[in-house]
Amino acid sequence: MRSLPLHDPLKGRGVPYDPPNRFETVSVEMEPGHRGDEKPRTEFIADASRSIVAKNRSPDLGFDASLNPYRGCEHGCVYCYARPTHEYLGFSSGLDFERRILVKRRAPELLRAALSRPSWEPRVLAISGVTDAYQPIERRLEITRRCLGVLRDFMNPVTIVTKNHLVTRDIDILREMAVHGCAHVTVSVTTLRNGLRRVMEPRTSIPARRLDPVRRLSEAGVPVGVFVAPVIPALNDEEIPAILNAAADAGARHASFMLLRLPGPVADHFVNWLEVHFPDRKEKVLARIREARGGRLNDPSFHGRFRGEGEYAAQIAALFRACARKVGLDRRPEPLSTEAFRRGGGLQGDLFQSVDRVSPKSG
Repeated sequence: MRSLPLHDPLKGRGVPYDPPNRFETVSVEMEPGHRGDEKPRTEFIADASRSIVAKNRSPDLGFDASLNPYRGCEHGCVYCYARPTHEYLGFSSGLDFERRILVKRRAPELLRAALSRPSWEPRVLAISGVTDAYQPIERRLEITRRCLGVLRDFMNPVTIVTKNHLVTRDIDILREMAVHGCAHVTVSVTTLRNGLRRVMEPRTSIPARRLDPVRRLSEAGVPVGVFVAPVIPALNDEEIPAILNAAADAGARHASFMLLRLPGPVADHFVNWLEVHFPDRKEKVLARIREARGGRLNDPSFHGRFRGEGEYAAQIAALFRACARKVGLDRRPEPLSTEAFRRGGGLQGDLFQSVDRVSPKSG
């Protein structure tokens, strides 16, 4: 783990600096005290991907195909395990991940082409397997909504994970798919304390607006669950009972959790974030993470990476199971169905409107 210089936090940003890219041989180091652009602006960059469906071979994930309309994420969650993916694009895992967002403008067309192939076998597509498909720019571009429209045309099942209230905009499509067992949504709830949310995941929906989608989706007949993730020792682990109670009251059908993961440079970001925001708890938090990760800050091994090991991890798992059972959230989500799949799904003219009709401005 690198020891990075501390910076004052930037409003609305999870990480206040850009560390060197691990894969680049040349980097620029600013003079001490130099902050560069005090208000780094968000850029939206066209992604030239020629395919949109990604295959997954991880044995501990519940899906084998996913769709991500965006690379990078405006939400700015300091703990985000996807941050290292930005380094493969030549950017940094720090501020670049939050402010240089690659936009897959042709995602709906690429998805329709993929589902129209004779070789396509209907299967569950996971949306937001990497970055959140409902991050703020989606309100203007509607790429995720148009992709859902394509999935509805084919009645190809979809499961979504998000921490943004914007998912409620698409209840009309999700309700129609849910009638055929083709839609499921999981809302990620990390904390009920807005003060913690503000510094840990600054551009996500506030806790109250995180639970509202659970209620509205449930009332619309869309199966919805809650994901308590990540569970961070000595920061939000004590909130597990309260989050599960609130989720059950809102109409969630089930709940799951994930212990904090700190792959690659994410460990550096998280340690520096602790030093800035929670210096009094830093050592306690890190000690418990190491206890659950075999003495390290991260264990990438399959099956263990989401749950951890040791006494602390076992205590968290036992607490979660007991609380979920008490409020009726210990059920497994019902499997989605491919029976309604319509090969060569009906065309929807509005899905082919040019995505260029919206030209996002930096800001």
